[in-house]
Amino acid sequence: MWNFLAGNLPHATASLNSLAIVLLALGLVKIKSGRARAHKKLMTAALGVSVLFLLLYLLHKVALYQTLGVFNQRFPEVQPGVPAAARVTYFAILLTHLPLAMLVPVLAVRAVYLASQGRIVAHKRLVRYAYPIWMYVSVTGVLVYLMLYQLYAV
Repeated sequence: MWNFLAGNLPHATASLNSLAIVLLALGLVKIKSGRARAHKKLMTAALGVSVLFLLLYLLHKVALYQTLGVFNQRFPEVQPGVPAAARVTYFAILLTHLPLAMLVPVLAVRAVYLASQGRIVAHKRLVRYAYPIWMYVSVTGVLVYLMLYQLYAV
């Protein structure tokens, strides 16, 4: 079971990240067009998808540890088919992705709280920063997946 999870959960989490990107983009379109109820549904769905992503991501870490004795899949060393520029790009993405990914749950929960309390001005002020961070983390999450499990898989 752990081998199956270790090998397949990255595909599921990347799919969830991709879905979150779509939901976030549609949520923005809806609020810009004045459709607050549709916006709320889409953003709630994006939050739910992101929570499921986080649970599966953590389960993947456990599965990797159970099968390989490590918590992370390593990016391959420079070799034929893996240029140095790919490693530099991968680690540059991770350098920003990881700390921002830790911030997203806090920002998202706070944004939901503010909106649920009717504090729309404060909500708008927060999401001016929280939304692009959440979108960036989702997009870079897919890029990390592509680089680690598709383009340069060992």
